[in-house]
Amino acid sequence: MGSASARLLELFEGRRLTPTQRRIAHCLVRQAGEAPFLSSVELAELAGVSQPSVTRFAVALGFDGYPALRRHLRENAPERDVDPEEGSDGHNEYQQAVLAEIDNLRQLATLLAEPAPVSRAGQLLAASRPLPVLGLRAASAQARGFGYFAAKVHPDVRVLDEGGSMLVDRLNACVRAGATALLCFALPRHPRECAEALHHARAQGLRVVTVADSAFAPVAHPDDLLLPAAVGTGLAFDTPCAPMLLGRVLLEAMCDNLPDAQARLEDFDARAAERALFLD
Repeated sequence: MGSASARLLELFEGRRLTPTQRRIAHCLVRQAGEAPFLSSVELAELAGVSQPSVTRFAVALGFDGYPALRRHLRENAPERDVDPEEGSDGHNEYQQAVLAEIDNLRQLATLLAEPAPVSRAGQLLAASRPLPVLGLRAASAQARGFGYFAAKVHPDVRVLDEGGSMLVDRLNACVRAGATALLCFALPRHPRECAEALHHARAQGLRVVTVADSAFAPVAHPDDLLLPAAVGTGLAFDTPCAPMLLGRVLLEAMCDNLPDAQARLEDFDARAAERALFLD
């Protein structure tokens, strides 16, 4: 797919990995450029697992052990991803963070070359009445942003951006009102409450569409429609430009499946003009 991260995703695709192994896979994807040079001890420390877990992970992928996996990564790494001068090309840390986000957006563009998953997600979201949109902690901004725009074209959008004992109650209310799908934005660090809420949503029969930072995020589930969009990790706090853009793409796909979306937008614009809501 043209990048170290994409090659790693292809290596893991279709594998039944344990939660610990998914954590290791997620770590490798996030450290794709350095992955071919990490020792098993270094990878274990980065992923927060034991060194034997890294060995078992390599075996689960079909290799004799971790050295064989690392050799495979080195032999198949794109030259630009293993350039020893990478990161010392004269760009400061702020520029490097921006350039890393550009790479994340390129990966997203590659993913969207096959539009079927997004189209399917758009159908599921458009058909759900109401449409719950879940995003906790770091992902709450993504959920609120999606909900703000979605409410202009969808008749009933309910943003769930706060945890606590009321979260399950609000999910149950959505189900009772007729919801059939749920959109979740799941970004690191992944709150335990988010995984618990998704488990409850599935138990209630909701089809889950998840925008996550990796196909191996802790909230991943085989029954969900998961769409990965990497976050930037070069600054003190993650930068979710790709997940935000993927959210807007999902809005577009949802609009394509709402026959009255354009009429609703025109009605909103007319009312906004009457009230002089905007300066421009």
